[in-house]
Amino acid sequence: MSDQPAQNGLIPSPTSEPSKAAASTETKPKKRICCACPDTKKLRDECIVEHGESACTKWIEAHKMCLRAEGFNV
Repeated sequence: MSDQPAQNGLIPSPTSEPSKAAASTETKPKKRICCACPDTKKLRDECIVEHGESACTKWIEAHKMCLRAEGFNV
């Protein structure tokens, strides 16, 4: 009878809980995308305005890397 709650799914197994919590913290960003990485965003935007998008791939990629580090999937 002591196994009954575990079989009904009322008590989660110890291995499923930590992985679930770790996955949610890795994938969910802490900020909104518009507010993340303001420094690289500014450099990217200024470069695009002055030189055009094709000339600014370095800054565009730097901003994408920053966003990925913040947890965004870009």
